Amino acid sequence: MFKDASGTINVDIDHKRWNGVTVTPKDTVEIQGEVDKDWNSVEIDVKQIRKVNP
Repeated sequence: MFKDASGTINVDIDHKRWNGVTVTPKDTVEIQGEVDKDWNSVEIDVKQIRKVNP
């Protein structure tokens, strides 16, 4: 689950997408992916994740 000023959303990140990146709750990250919308839930299928400087 990721959270920002606009709210929270569930994300699905395959192990291979991490590319050695380690994040903590204090890190700012950029995620890119596709919205996976089911009848009762929405999540992001992450294709890329990277740390960004705040």
